Amino acid sequence: MSIHYRRVGAASLAAALLASAAPALAAGTLAGTNIVNTATVNYSVGGVAQTGTTASNTVTVDRKVVLAVANTGATTTVVPGQTNAVTTWTLTNSSNDTLDFALAATAQATGQTAQHGATTAFVPSLTNVKYYLDPNGTGVVGGSGVTQITYLDEIAPDATVKLLVVADIPSTATNAQVGGIMLTGTAEAGGVASTQGAVLTCQNASANTAGIDNVCGDAAGVVAGDAANDGKHSAKGDYTVSAPVLSVNKNMTIISDPIDGTTNPKAIPGAVIEYCIIVANAAGAATATNVSVNDPLPQSAVSPYPAYVAYTAGSNAIWLNATVTGSGASATCSGGTAVTADAGYTAQAGATPANISGSLSNVAANSAVGLRFQVKVQ
Repeated sequence: MSIHYRRVGAASLAAALLASAAPALAAGTLAGTNIVNTATVNYSVGGVAQTGTTASNTVTVDRKVVLAVANTGATTTVVPGQTNAVTTWTLTNSSNDTLDFALAATAQATGQTAQHGATTAFVPSLTNVKYYLDPNGTGVVGGSGVTQITYLDEIAPDATVKLLVVADIPSTATNAQVGGIMLTGTAEAGGVASTQGAVLTCQNASANTAGIDNVCGDAAGVVAGDAANDGKHSAKGDYTVSAPVLSVNKNMTIISDPIDGTTNPKAIPGAVIEYCIIVANAAGAATATNVSVNDPLPQSAVSPYPAYVAYTAGSNAIWLNATVTGSGASATCSGGTAVTADAGYTAQAGATPANISGSLSNVAANSAVGLRFQVKVQ
């Protein structure tokens, strides 16, 4: 009797043809695929060939669950109070099945190490957190193809999707402070478009069954409790505040008095005083824009509310964007652009004091600009 295997039986030929028609996936053979292997035994009796005998074995390929979440690019530069501040991410499905993925953002507490190495100093607000698909990698909410989502639907094996996550920045955050955000993806059953599947249960520690088992092979993530092989993965991103660091000084120079003129003048009634309001921005800070100054002139709080100093209407004695010399309490102002027709001056109205106002040019880092005006002591 002779025993041998045919090269390919009928059933194994069909399996081979099916395999050749399917695309090659790094993730491996698709979950649920039935691998059928048929062996045939041929033999003879007394030199007469007999009908061969076959035996088959079928293995159902289990589901390998592997995903990876990653933050992309540099830290996101933000300003205090900014809403919908974007961080950019990817999620890669290295599983051998089409899956859905739940998305969940969490904020890092202060004092932790952020994605790009800094220590977190503020907590981003996730009250209005949103998730977006960004297929073209625009990095911008409202960019080409960007759509808001609540979960990832029907992500094919070997596919990497680009995501945006937006959060709000507290108004109390200051220049150069860093806030951290973390994103977790959780594997869920796929197979029905536009319907979020149930969370997959990892069965690594269970005996193999005849059906499709879930074997999780993800790495440990950064969120507390996100262990290896748990069907989810998390990563960190961060925000860095770029804001002005402004200081304001109001300095005074006595120009003249009615007795000594400009020689050692004193602040007696009738004296002319020049105020200099100085707005300075620290080195390394962001440029301050739309800078405006309001200065109510001092007056008595008792009716009829006499003013202590008075601006002389028609004097063109308000200058914007004055040049600042020195710093702090010893700084002085000179030059500037005189306003016309007393623009910026509002006269006193009873208990409401007279007011001097003006808009200054942008104040870049490590620079200062002034608003100066003159009044007479009453």
